Amino acid sequence: MSPDRAVPDELPAVVVVSHDTRGEALACLASARAAGAEELVLVDCGSRDGTAEAVRRAEPDAVVLELTNVGFGRAANAGVARTTRAVVVISNADVRFGADALGELSARLATDPGLAAAGPAVVYPDGTPQASARRLPDLTTAVGHGLLYRVHPDNRFTRRYRQLDADPSRAREVDWLSGCTLAVRREAFTDVGGFDPGYFLYVEDVDLGVRLRRAGWRLAFEPGARVVHRVGASTRQRRARSLLHHARGLDRFYGRHLARSPGTRLLRPLVRVGLAGWVLTSLVWERVAARRGRAHSTTGERGGPA
Repeated sequence: MSPDRAVPDELPAVVVVSHDTRGEALACLASARAAGAEELVLVDCGSRDGTAEAVRRAEPDAVVLELTNVGFGRAANAGVARTTRAVVVISNADVRFGADALGELSARLATDPGLAAAGPAVVYPDGTPQASARRLPDLTTAVGHGLLYRVHPDNRFTRRYRQLDADPSRAREVDWLSGCTLAVRREAFTDVGGFDPGYFLYVEDVDLGVRLRRAGWRLAFEPGARVVHRVGASTRQRRARSLLHHARGLDRFYGRHLARSPGTRLLRPLVRVGLAGWVLTSLVWERVAARRGRAHSTTGERGGPA
């Protein structure tokens, strides 16, 4: 905990969403418990690997919800509804909490009543930072990033979208935060109706950020909190399906938030063609990258594209 920040009266509740990731879920909950969490909820989405039973044995005080595979947003909403604390941390199962992560996130929200959500510094297992706190791109930036980030990751569109020039050691306000680990103020989350369940997987975090800011709330990146994200544990073996969910999420986001004029509405069929091309090229690129031993595949991160 930062020396100039008061210790919060209570640490957040933690909601972990899991699908066929028993080992990951157990390790995530254990790291949350070690970080001080007392109120734990696991939302298991139709796992066939015994996740729910294993968690009940390992964490007998945790609430375990068993649902069909309803998608991340709907599952997270159900988990939040079973908690009681003013701040709730929503997490993927493939996340490990640092010792001070929950306290830092809770303290940041406690000291700024205008904040709806705070996101931690997210790193890969080797310590490389993930771009987990970003700005909402305009259409030009989104297209430039989507076309260039694989062949030229340091292009100006990607740098702008991922805020790569921002100091990673300094707190800042952002447009949206990755749903891989997200601390939300219950009041704000309820105010906007939680995650939109129309997104099955991916982009629901971007949509949430837009709706929170439209409702007058703000979002912040908190580097004092740190988590490790192993990326894509439940989707690594289902890449084509995962990318299709991602593309559908982007299409829904375009229709809900960007297609506001007659011209942008007319562009939607072209956007869908572009998304289909993105899925196909992503699958080809990932196979090539895997053969070359590339360190990280960013398509497994929330939000997007990548």
